[in-house]
Amino acid sequence: MANLSDLEEKIEPIIKAIYETYEKKEATEQARGYIGASVIGKECKRALWYAFRWVDREQFDGRMLRLFQTGHLEEPRLVADLRNTGATVWDCDPATGKQFNAQDHGGHMRGHCDGVAKNILGTDRSPHLLEFKTHSTKSFAELIKKGLADAKPMHYWQMQWYMGQMKLAKGLYMAKNKDTDELFAAYVEFDEALYQKIRDKAESIIFSDRPPEKIHSDGKYYICNMCSFKDVCHGTKPPKFSCRTCVHVTPEPNGDARWSCAKRQDLDGLSIERQRAGCDEHLVIPDLINFADAIDAGDGWIKFKRKNNGLEFIVGFLDSELPMYTSHELCSAHDHNSIGNEDIDRIRKHFGATIEG
Repeated sequence: MANLSDLEEKIEPIIKAIYETYEKKEATEQARGYIGASVIGKECKRALWYAFRWVDREQFDGRMLRLFQTGHLEEPRLVADLRNTGATVWDCDPATGKQFNAQDHGGHMRGHCDGVAKNILGTDRSPHLLEFKTHSTKSFAELIKKGLADAKPMHYWQMQWYMGQMKLAKGLYMAKNKDTDELFAAYVEFDEALYQKIRDKAESIIFSDRPPEKIHSDGKYYICNMCSFKDVCHGTKPPKFSCRTCVHVTPEPNGDARWSCAKRQDLDGLSIERQRAGCDEHLVIPDLINFADAIDAGDGWIKFKRKNNGLEFIVGFLDSELPMYTSHELCSAHDHNSIGNEDIDRIRKHFGATIEG
């Protein structure tokens, strides 16, 4: 008789390989270039700003990525369920044949809703925004106990923004318990005041040239401890190198998610590809460097002072005796102690080397 533990050991690579396919696919996808309606309800504005500015990449393992896909797979089933009750459902915009979409603030905030339906049982039959979600048993129970707005404010805010953008007075939220297949539905009325609050929040994040205040000073605070940006926000991890972490760029309120650069004049703005690549004139946003304080600046340079030992260094280009680094080097330094390290600086000068990791 086969040993059960041996069989389990042989099967384990299958699960690992499945998760790895999700992770590999995710690694090839670029961070979105806008703030999504699905995340605007996040409590921490700083985390939203970090994501919008590509300060770091949110990381999820294969199991979580597959879990996200589970929610998407449920959407067509719920559309079919609603149609079977007699509702008229549009899961795509009839005008474009594509998913309904909305955008605001010059295209810097966007979202794609799950659909629109009318003739819904128990309603006045008017068009309703549709939003579908899947939940664990614990989350589903909380939804039933507290109601949508209190239990899932991010979902509620998402719907309010869509309704405001699409001029819909009502919405239908449908949720499924992934463990039991139990369904939950809630009707949502449009809240003009909340819609404006959401727009104001997005505007304050999008057009700020520096990160908002931290939600908490302690990195072990539960929201901070679970955040993908914890190592940048509360630690010493440097930001990713791109135009969006540079002091020279500005998100513009007019245009299709247009960004401008003070150093590279382009009436059409920076393409998304150029933003991802950055350039040699990149000058890092000082607030993104946690291990040093900016103490002076000029055209093309910023002077920093390390917090641990008081050593001063320059990022950019300046005729100075101080150690000098490019923004690319600063953003590439996995160990911040390499910045200002005398031995490393001697190697850099002798060989014309640069810090790459």
